[in-house]
Parts: sequence; C-alpha cells; structure tokens
Amino acid sequence: MTKEFLSGNEAFAYGVKLSRPHVISAYPITPQTTVVEKLATLVERGELKADFIHVESEHSALSAAIGASAVGARTFTATSSQGLLYMAECLPYAAGGRFPIVMMNANRSTALPWNIYGDQRDSLTLLDSGWIQSYAKDAQEALDLALMSFYIAEDKRVATPVMVNLDGFTLTHTYEAVEVPSDDDAEGFLPDYETDNKLSLEEPKNMAFTAGPDTNTEFKYKEHLGVLAARDVISECEGRFEKYFGRKYTGLVEQYRTEDAEYIIITLGTLYKSVCECVDKLRDRNQKVGCLRLRYLRPFPKAELIEALKGVKAVGVLEKDISFGNEGTVYTNVCSALQQSGFNQPCSNYIAGLGGRDVPLSDIEEIFSDLKREQNGVHFVGLEE
Repeated sequence: MTKEFLSGNEAFAYGVKLSRPHVISAYPITPQTTVVEKLATLVERGELKADFIHVESEHSALSAAIGASAVGARTFTATSSQGLLYMAECLPYAAGGRFPIVMMNANRSTALPWNIYGDQRDSLTLLDSGWIQSYAKDAQEALDLALMSFYIAEDKRVATPVMVNLDGFTLTHTYEAVEVPSDDDAEGFLPDYETDNKLSLEEPKNMAFTAGPDTNTEFKYKEHLGVLAARDVISECEGRFEKYFGRKYTGLVEQYRTEDAEYIIITLGTLYKSVCECVDKLRDRNQKVGCLRLRYLRPFPKAELIEALKGVKAVGVLEKDISFGNEGTVYTNVCSALQQSGFNQPCSNYIAGLGGRDVPLSDIEEIFSDLKREQNGVHFVGLEE
C-alpha cells in the first residue's frame, strides 16, 4: 500500500485500475473528464490492461458498456450532469439486463441555466432507474467505493449496476492524501469476474427480450429483490474490505455524535464534513446535535434511519436537490421511511448548494437553530431576495 496526493477523480481512477476492468467506454464532460483521462494514461502506459473505447456521446458510452457486459466483460464508464441525462434511456436497460456495470458520476447541476458546478439533481433525477446509488464524502472513500462497487454489483444475489457519485469540483478536483492498495491486495479482495449472464455460443440464451403483461411484473420484482439483496452484500463486502485493507466502513449510513442527539441533520456527500464541523462547534456550547450521512440512497437505509432517530426532537434533511413543485427527493425518501415507523417529530427540508453555491457553517448553524423551533416544510437556504 502506498500513500498518494490525489484528487477525488484521480483516486477513483486508481480504484478502477485496481478493479481490473476489461472494457472502459469513455466520453468527456466537466467535471468528470480527468477520471477517464487518467484511465487512458494508465492503459497507454500498460499499467492497466483494458480496451479503452472512445465513443461519440454519453448515450454511446453506456450502450457500449452494456454490450461489453453482455459478453461477460467487467465494464466501467463515467459521466456527469447533462451526460447522465443523455444516458437516461440506457440506465434501465442496464439494470433490467442485470449487467453489473460500475459508473462514476460527477455530481453537477443540470441546465438551464447552464452551470458546471456541483449539486446532486442529476443523479437524484434518476434514482428510480434501477441502479444502486452511493455517495462519497472524500477521495479515500471514492477510491474504496470504486473497488467495492464491482464486488457488490457482481455478486450473483445482486447482479445490478452501481452508480458512485462524487460532488463536482468539491470532491472531484480537491486533492487529499489517499492510501492506494497494492495490486496484489486488490486482486485478493476482488476475484476475477465470472458470470453466466452473458452471450455464449456454447450455452446459447435469449437476452434483452420482450416481456409482456403476463411476465413483466415478475422480472421487475426480481430486479427489486436484487437491489434489496445489496444490503447484506454491502455489509459482507465492507467486512472483507476491512480484513484486506484495514479501513472500516459503516454500511448504508454513517453517524456522527448521534447517540444522545436531540437534533439531527441528515445529508449526503461532502456536505457531511461541514455538518460534522458545525456539530463539534455546537457541542462545545453544550447543544445536543448530531449528523447522519446517507452513504447509499439505493438500497434505501430505512431500518438504519429509524433506529438512529429514536428519541430525537426534530430532524432536518439538507440536500443539494429540489423536485420542482414539491420538495427535495432525499426528503421525500426520508419522510416516507419515518412515516412508516410512526415517527411523529418535526422533519424539515433544507435546499442548499444548488449550482455549486457555498454552504457556510453559519448556514448550517442556522439550520440547527431552526430545528429547535420545530418547523416542518421546505426551506431554501441562503436565498437571495
């Protein structure tokens, strides 16, 4: 294992390299581009033995990945924002075909207005496409999620593609010290890819077929079970990961100072670090506050949320997203889980960071103050009058 000074994008590229994909299909888009540039360099130098396919669009990138996966290849692609939306037609094809593709998405605002900076409306728009979705908080987790995502996706109980999300610029272009596993350790952790879900002359089968009203529901139900099965596989994967590399992860959620907290902010991605810093500041003033990070949004951590929020007085969901005309998508999912548990404390939604706007600690501190007023509803943070 070595320690390197890497951006989030570079760290993720090293994680992909360690995963030994057979095929990489690539189309550039800011702020994802340096991921595939780094992988192209590694392939050119002979440090990664993979077919690197330059395609003409994001739609083609995922289409090529689907084709490669359909012949039994371990496959990777990456995108961002409008590129992810351009891929939208292909996402349910990959999920419905049970192709364990791993894709990195650099979270970025969607147009219009045109904006290259980071919020999470791109991935959350496609939350129901059938893919597992995870959100990294830093460059180390980005690398580790790249490696773990192939393990999770390729488990036969799951057989589902995985989208790993990195906050645009805030994470993709920020440099940090990152521990990079050795090739031998990575190979021990992640076995060579083997699958029966592929085109074969020796064992011919029908793939990507039509299913009418008489059988379609059963196929969708199996797809649903595959995503649910990821819960146990993620836990098993993280236990295996800790044995090989010594780093421990906490499943579908991560908690910070929540044990006795009366007020908790739920968030995802890099905002978690800012909220944790604010929690420490307020704890020094004897305020019982905490933070919970959603590491995965699919499968959704319903049981973990319900357990973590027992006894709290109010909850806030802080997200870089808005479902226009309603509320934040993360808030919708959280409220649904809490309603089913009988949770009857105030739960408010805070929309922040759209188009890459900074979310200072003062805004987060104000959110905690707002929670004490026990207000429900949707609030836009730092809105210019």
